[in-house]
Amino acid sequence: MTARVAVITVASQSRAAHLQRQQEFLDRLDRTDPLIRVVGWLDEEAPASPTGGVEAIAVHVPPGVQGLRVAAGRNAAARAAIDAGAEVLVFLDADCLAGPELLGRYEHAAAQHPDSLLCGPVTYLAEGVRPSTFADMLELTRPHPARPMPDDGEVRRADPREYDLFWSLSFALTSATWQAIGEFSPVFEGYGAEDTDFAWRSRERGVALRWVGGAHAYHQWHPTSSPPWQHLDDILRNGATFAGIWGRWPMSGWLDSFAAAGAIRWNGATWVRTS
Repeated sequence: MTARVAVITVASQSRAAHLQRQQEFLDRLDRTDPLIRVVGWLDEEAPASPTGGVEAIAVHVPPGVQGLRVAAGRNAAARAAIDAGAEVLVFLDADCLAGPELLGRYEHAAAQHPDSLLCGPVTYLAEGVRPSTFADMLELTRPHPARPMPDDGEVRRADPREYDLFWSLSFALTSATWQAIGEFSPVFEGYGAEDTDFAWRSRERGVALRWVGGAHAYHQWHPTSSPPWQHLDDILRNGATFAGIWGRWPMSGWLDSFAAAGAIRWNGATWVRTS
């Protein structure tokens, strides 16, 4: 019997157009079993139809004191999916498109490795690049080189050091494994660290991380910066929270870049702004 699959995303008004394209591509998938779709809306006000008319479960998680509650939003959406009968949870950020084999590869991997955390490769699309068809996607596939990319159909167990490479923009797991890990920690608000915390907790609890070849996602372009200056305060706050839990700061590459630019300094105990 085929497991019921949910596609879970969180979004805000700034990603509404990306979310709409994501849902349009999900509509084009050739599936015999209907998807459960859940959208967690993170702004103060939630639209009447976050998916533009596509049938979906909507949950509303307004911002907290420190900003958007991405972790809490994912948790609420996952609970709604499980309540609707989902047995496999596929998390896909609003700015990501599912490749033609993403769901199938995740479903197969979840059936073979039901106790694992599953991650597929991600291609970051350049400015102005907007695939119109799945065939376009195949031509554009250039997975980010920072992470392993097994062959199509191959599932490879990650080395323990590779849990730092878990990215929450595209991943999957069974509902039982989700509950065993214990959701994302809602102490993280705003940008950063909640996904690394989730991965490290998975490792601590003996949940294998596996790289799923062929489960391609495509990140739609939007303006950003590297390092992400607009998230500097979030990174410092959430990084300190993470370090308090795990004894090490996450996002070290960005911290080094901020420090090299003179924006932050290490005061002997923590990272602080210079102004």
